[in-house]
Parts: sequence; C-alpha cells; structure tokens
Amino acid sequence: MSAEPGTVRPGGRTARVRAAVLRAAGDALAEHGFHGLDLADVARRAEVGKTTVYRRWGSVTALVADLLAEMAEESSPREETGSALGDLRANATLVRRTLSDPRQGPLFRAVVAAAACDDRTAGALRRFYEVRVAEWAPCVEQAVARGEFPAGTDARAVVRAVSAPLYYGLLTTGTPPDVPAAERAARAAHAAAAAGVFVV
Repeated sequence: MSAEPGTVRPGGRTARVRAAVLRAAGDALAEHGFHGLDLADVARRAEVGKTTVYRRWGSVTALVADLLAEMAEESSPREETGSALGDLRANATLVRRTLSDPRQGPLFRAVVAAAACDDRTAGALRRFYEVRVAEWAPCVEQAVARGEFPAGTDARAVVRAVSAPLYYGLLTTGTPPDVPAAERAARAAHAAAAAGVFVV
C-alpha cells in the first residue's frame, strides 16, 4: 500500500518522478487554476505514465497538498539582519518577490481560490503557512529578547501581520505588491508590535 503523498521522501527514480510531476502540477495550476488541473495533463507535461500519477496521488487535491508540502520545504530560509525592522523588511521582501513571480504569483492565487471550496486544499494551505510562519517567528522572539518589542508579544501574529496586507492587495486588485507596499507592511507590523498591539 502506498503512503500518503508527502509523508515519505523517496529517492532515485521515484524522487525524479515526484519532482517532475510537482513541477508540472505547479505550471498547470498557475496556467489554468485549480478547476483546470487534470491528472492526465500533469502526467503528459511531466512525461510520466498516467497510471504512475493516479497510483501515487489519486486525486487533484492530494497532488496540490503534496505540491504545497514541497513548496514549504523549498522556500527560502529566513534572513536575520540584527534588527526587528530589518527582519520584518526581509520577510516582506520575500513575500513580495514570491507574489510578483510570474509562476508563483498565479499559483498562489489559484491555491487560495481552491482552498475556499475544498477542505483538503485548505488544510494543505494552512500547513504551508504554519511552516513559513514558524520559520520567521524566531526573528520576533529575538526582538523581544533585545527589548525592541514588549514581553508577551505574539511572534506568529507579527509575522502574519507583515504578509497579510500583501496577500490582500494581490487578491483584491490582481496586482502583485511592489516595493513600497512591502515597506509599508513591514513598518506597520513593526510599529504595531512596538506599541504592544500583539501582546497576549
């Protein structure tokens, strides 16, 4: 019996097939959206047999869940600058670059749209963001230790406050965030945190 997608790290040919299929799935998702994603088309793009894709993933939602798990693992690590504002700027810059990317931007829009009507995709998206927020939370914790933010600051809430306006802007205008938008997001989150807004 095969394992749930994303629960094992295959090696050799299996790893190459998984990488090719996930790359093809990301391309198709960015081009056609969740509802246009088809396992047979993904298999054709990845140049693997349809039975391989159906046997390993079985459904579009399982494939998207595995794609999100892979994206969380592959995301750039956090950047520590030595100051809270610098770290939040680095986070905002990473989010901006991701959402402005010609492939990643449409892919995220498609996944967010799919999550609104598909529970499994919603769960996979939440897990993706849990990984990313956990990666950056230590920057805020270090800022608390340095005295830049008050004790009791919810580190994860601060990290979410940086990316939230950037995603909202993209989803409501269709326009990727620019450099000034990323700067505003970082400064707003920093000012709110310094004022104790995120103390719990």
